[in-house]
Amino acid sequence: MLSDTARSDGYTRYPLSSVVIYNGVTILHYLLGGAGIIVGYGSSWVAYWLGVSYLVFAFAQMYLIMPVAVCPNCVYYRLKDSQCISGLNVISKKIAKAGDIKDFSKRREGLICHNNLYMAAKIVPIIVMLPALFLNFSVLLLALFLTVVGLMLLRIFVIFPKVACVHCRAKNICPNAEAMGLNK
Repeated sequence: MLSDTARSDGYTRYPLSSVVIYNGVTILHYLLGGAGIIVGYGSSWVAYWLGVSYLVFAFAQMYLIMPVAVCPNCVYYRLKDSQCISGLNVISKKIAKAGDIKDFSKRREGLICHNNLYMAAKIVPIIVMLPALFLNFSVLLLALFLTVVGLMLLRIFVIFPKVACVHCRAKNICPNAEAMGLNK
């Protein structure tokens, strides 16, 4: 059932609280990032276009592309009654054919790989809001900016090492866990 290369320790089914925390922080990051872009550029049609475009990109890369392109190659796709930290393996099983676990690390290959899209979805609002802080400073924009930065830091320093990766059965073959030193 479990590939030779995947770990046998870790959660087969993440607790609902972990899945809610992971997705809640992700969704909040995207929504506040989009709002920050709109607020930062004066609620003009350009600001709305940028903010909405960002939201479409962020949600699509996470909740459409990932279950189709990444999840089918993950160990959680094959585990009976499993649920990964995002819960997307459950959706993936319904909409995508099983891939090859050896292709799981390909999520980091190429300029437009899923890892780069995932990171872009987290970093883009921060980069786009930064000039707006100087052009259209407001306390609301500063609060949105600091909150989005805080959510990203929360993800990196708390969620990944203490909630997600530490219990993942794929951490020893995951390029993300490897990059953060959490693959042991």
